[in-house]
Amino acid sequence: MTQAPPVVLTISGFDPSSGAGTLADIKTLAAHGCYGIGCVTALTVQSTAGVKRVEPVSAKLVRETLEELAADLPIAAARIGMLGSAAVVEAVADFLGAGRIPLVVLDPILRSTSGADLIDKKGAERIPNLLFPRSTVITPNIDEAAHLTGLSVSNVAEMKTAARKLHQMGAKNVVITGGHLERPIDLLSMSGAEGCEQLEFASEHLRSTATHGTGCAFSTAVAANLALGKQLRDAVVLAKAYVTKAIARAYPLGHGAGPIHHLFRMDEQPRPAQDAIEPKH
Repeated sequence: MTQAPPVVLTISGFDPSSGAGTLADIKTLAAHGCYGIGCVTALTVQSTAGVKRVEPVSAKLVRETLEELAADLPIAAARIGMLGSAAVVEAVADFLGAGRIPLVVLDPILRSTSGADLIDKKGAERIPNLLFPRSTVITPNIDEAAHLTGLSVSNVAEMKTAARKLHQMGAKNVVITGGHLERPIDLLSMSGAEGCEQLEFASEHLRSTATHGTGCAFSTAVAANLALGKQLRDAVVLAKAYVTKAIARAYPLGHGAGPIHHLFRMDEQPRPAQDAIEPKH
């Protein structure tokens, strides 16, 4: 019997353009050989041009969905993205509090790149207290790190300071993504008994407008790699490499910030010989 792949849960918003959120997460998980399942936390009206409207899902529906999935499937890891409301934050925190998910990657999404609020003010305030302690690693970008800590985060030194503040706020491990810096650098900060270990991962800047959903893809790829048994620092390196190549291999779509190519690995698979797929007479 074929062994089942790791089951990874995405708790995230629905982007109808498939560049970010639940649809994109499922593609990322499939690209990593995981079986993706999803709990939608909010519906959005959006395209590559930006977010026009957000409609949070009821917390009751989120609770019931999470309970049903956990009762039926062996979830190896979860990725948490857009939550939409304080009530949903509380529902997800209660679910995680039961300790049924061994690995949790929290992407504390607060605003879209186009400037739309993706969670209410009360919900944003509750994320640190309720979700930081229940997460294996959190993956804010530099803007989210600045908002969460109240600090300026515009260079590597400030990223390191912000990461230490996030540890003080309850985060065990932190990855601050710096894709918007002049030279993209991600910072992994791990807290332990002997203090805080911080590692920098640099890459070259890619000239591309296909950047919609990079944060979702990164955090989901980290969750997938953790579910596959990778150590955190290796999961971060592999996720960064995946996103970089997905940007480089993207094709033009839409009139705004286009999506990355989540499934670029399918293009790299050897195709069957032509005579093997042509009908024989």
